[in-house]
This record gives sequence, C-alpha cells and structure tokens, in this order.
Amino acid sequence: MRIPSTVASPPYLSLFLLLLLPSLAQSSDDDLIDKICKATPFCDLCEASLRPLAPSPSDPKSLATAMANVVLGNITDTLGYIQSLVKHTHEPAAERALAQCAELYRPVVKFNIPQAIEAMQRGEFGFATYVLGDAEKQTDSCQKGISSAGVDDESSVAITARNKLVKNLCDVAISVIKCLMQGP
Repeated sequence: MRIPSTVASPPYLSLFLLLLLPSLAQSSDDDLIDKICKATPFCDLCEASLRPLAPSPSDPKSLATAMANVVLGNITDTLGYIQSLVKHTHEPAAERALAQCAELYRPVVKFNIPQAIEAMQRGEFGFATYVLGDAEKQTDSCQKGISSAGVDDESSVAITARNKLVKNLCDVAISVIKCLMQGP
C-alpha cells in the first residue's frame, strides 16, 4: 500500500502537535477567564486584569488568587501615591484627609490582603471574601474623608479614580471567589 505524498510524515506531525497543544491549552485558559469574568460586575476590568498574566491562571483558585494579587498591587500603588501627596500637601484639611486614607490603607496592604491570599491557598474562601469586602469599605472611608475635607484639586480627582478602581477590583475579586465557592 502506498501512502499519498500529501500525508505528513511522523516528525512533521509531532512538530505540528507540539505547536498546536500550547494554543489549545491557552484557549481553555481563555475560556475559563471568559466564563468567570462574565460572572463579575466588571467583566472588562476582570479580563484586563487576568489576561495579561503570565503564566495564565489555569483554574478558578489560581484566578481568584491572581485577582487578589491585582487588588493588592493596586491598593499598594494607591497607598504610595497618597503617602507622596501627604508629604507635598500644605493645606491642613487635605493633609489630614490624606493621612487618614494612608492609615486606612496601611493594614489592608500589609496584613489584610496578604492574609486573604493565604486563606485562599488554604481553601478558606469565606474569610478571603470578607477581607476583600473590608478593603472595599476602606476605600469608601478614604473617599468620604477626601470629599468631606473639601479637597478639590488634581490630586483628589486622582485619588477618587484610584479608590474607584480598587473598589471595582475588590468587587471582581469577590465575584471570582464566589464563582470558585459555587463550583463549576
């Protein structure tokens, strides 16, 4: 029996499969990200947070942990921004409001979110959800302090945007954890 010349020889077939398999795995990771992000209140924010990660989170637990790490990164960045503003602000009301925000965010950055990430690794998703919800409350408290102090300049607009982003990221992370808790 003669094999037609159009059939790939075994080495080419192996090479083809080696090149195809990673893209198939990526496709399933993308499907998981897509499925879970669609269940969150901010699907686009969820996808923008998770898709660029390398290696791509491949299961719901790693997606939840990755999302909590995104929250931690953003709230850490916001704390750094607030601390730099405190040093350069000369208006007493603004300085107090900014210092209060820093005091609210410090324990969240140093203890709370890292504890939530550790809790997820142990399967304690309820605790992680509670801690992320508390982080959301801290952003609300910071924002109320900034608003009530009458701070009305570029920095308050930037802090408002950062607080909103952290709050939305917390919402996404909580939704991802809830999807994990509900199962497939």
